[in-house]
Amino acid sequence: MKLINIDKMIYKQRLNVITIAIVVALAVLSVGFGSVLIAFFGSQSPTAESTGNFHLNVMGVIAAALVCVAVLSKLKNTPYFEEVYYVWRLKALQNRIYRRIKPIKQRVSDNDRDAIVVLNFYYHSLKQVYSLDNNTLTLSELEKNIQMLQAQIDSLSMDIDVEDFDPRLIQ
Repeated sequence: MKLINIDKMIYKQRLNVITIAIVVALAVLSVGFGSVLIAFFGSQSPTAESTGNFHLNVMGVIAAALVCVAVLSKLKNTPYFEEVYYVWRLKALQNRIYRRIKPIKQRVSDNDRDAIVVLNFYYHSLKQVYSLDNNTLTLSELEKNIQMLQAQIDSLSMDIDVEDFDPRLIQ
């Protein structure tokens, strides 16, 4: 995966629209599916006690979630979703790297080129996501980590760029 520049305003606007649409669709579909299931299969009780239709409501929520996931999987490659889907994929990749960060950092301390490439990509991708999500609290610490890694790269006279990253290097 390569890092690409994203317009922060477009990303935030589209993320907000997509998030609101998912929440509204999930709520409406959950109630709708739950009502239909209860109408066809539920027990009707005129008293104020529980009707025992909880499982049908849960099935309605599950059906709504499946519909939302299906729609998202169809729309994720459309131009409107481009920035949001890129950040989702980037965060998933960061999560994969984070789960292996301890051995990666150990290999970086041993001057392993592949590990340095992975850590360099990880830091720069975090910087991009943090700035897109307005996470400025940890940005200064991240900048220090980037500078320390760059100093190590320079001291080893290595030519390493973010573009050198390949997800297979995580292994």
